[in-house]
Amino acid sequence: MPVDFQTIRNKFIEAGQGHVFQFWEELSAGEREELLANLAKIDVDRVNRIYHKSTTTPPKSQLAKLEPLPEAAFASTIAGTGAAKIKHWEEKGLKLIAQNKVGVILLAGGQGTRLGSSAPKGCYDIGLPSHKSLFQLQAERILRLQKVAASYASGTEAIVIPWYIMVSGPTKQATTTFFREHNFFGLNPENVVFFEQGVLPAFTNEGKIFMETKSAPAVAPDGNGGIYAALRREGVIADLERRGIPYVHTYCVDNCLVKVADPVFIGYCVEQNADCGAKAVPKASPEESVGVICLRDGKFAVVEYSEIDKNLAALRKDDGTLVYNAANIANHFYTVDFLRRVDALEGELEYHIAHKKIKHVDLATGEQIVPQKNNGIKLEMFIFDVFPFTERMAVLEVARKEEFSPLKNAPGSGSDSPETSRADILSQCVRFAEAAGAKVVKGAGQDPTDVPVLEISPLVSYSGEGLETLKHATITTPKILDGPQDVREIHIV
Repeated sequence: MPVDFQTIRNKFIEAGQGHVFQFWEELSAGEREELLANLAKIDVDRVNRIYHKSTTTPPKSQLAKLEPLPEAAFASTIAGTGAAKIKHWEEKGLKLIAQNKVGVILLAGGQGTRLGSSAPKGCYDIGLPSHKSLFQLQAERILRLQKVAASYASGTEAIVIPWYIMVSGPTKQATTTFFREHNFFGLNPENVVFFEQGVLPAFTNEGKIFMETKSAPAVAPDGNGGIYAALRREGVIADLERRGIPYVHTYCVDNCLVKVADPVFIGYCVEQNADCGAKAVPKASPEESVGVICLRDGKFAVVEYSEIDKNLAALRKDDGTLVYNAANIANHFYTVDFLRRVDALEGELEYHIAHKKIKHVDLATGEQIVPQKNNGIKLEMFIFDVFPFTERMAVLEVARKEEFSPLKNAPGSGSDSPETSRADILSQCVRFAEAAGAKVVKGAGQDPTDVPVLEISPLVSYSGEGLETLKHATITTPKILDGPQDVREIHIV
């Protein structure tokens, strides 16, 4: 019998969770090995603390004092900030990228189940003419940005934006295989680092760990806020420090318009001396069901729509914009120093309770139970739960049509779907071309109500730059500009 058996068993018994060994005597050697391996991944004292804190801490008061963001911590690329200032932030960010001071962390643990796909969401093809996946679009933005930043380099060292990709247990193998099959989309594999999101056990309402099978506890991902523990546990912070990287950009895989390692955002946050930053888009309406970045009891926070009084949500400034207007889009900046400090904050961070139907083995009979109603809880933390602990926060408002188009819903659903993602990218490509001085016209047979089918690869342009030769050009769609040669071949009239 493995030496670890007694150690692990004693630990769980002392923690009041000894029932996880209920079926030990009837397990095969392989099943016993599986159970010990599963339990070894669980810090039982930590999960007990999390359960206790989550179930005994009173919920945030609905009477909490909410205040809009202070002017000193807020800026907008839409209004109120001159082009010169935005250019200054961009150049500051590009210089930091050229000095290899910026890394990128991607939250990519989700599956495409709601999209009708069993593959990781990042593998999804939203229907662009090129059929590029979300992963490929983002990888190509990194490649292009490294090239754009080269003109700001003072030496000959290669410019590298390392990409740290957080996967989950169900998506890890498929994601790494997808990258290998596509040769990492042109990136150096040494600079693409996969790390795994953590899990927490599911609990009975009395705080006992559910057993999904006789040899495996019931577990679930610990929420996107689990990133902080995973960065430490999986060695990402250590790797950032080894590379000498002080700043990181973090975002979710399902946003097809995301500006990966956005130099404007990086430059703004660094100039603000922020330890944590967030991008926001203006709310579409007071009723939009999105979290809002604001102050709660004097501290930065994301307040869910359901937590804000309707009258408060509808308040407007003199210029007509909403007072509580900064819609959260899970797009963040951090210093590595701050990420390191989060470890010491874990005991203060909030875990959220979700009441769920949890399949499990009946400990008395050994029978599999599939409940018809909620019978237990899962715990998770949100990535923005660290905001109240920031010392210096910076929020940058950006245009929704340029930077935020989430992929959440199945094809044909009408919103946040593959069709809207595709249309938003194509519309942006048309804006890029027209801003460069080109005329975009639809070819014969295209529906006049559809978006012109013009796709400009991120390898050609990160955010509209590099298209100067399109000035005075007429581009007849459908058209894919997948490289510099495609741009040069556009007919100049």
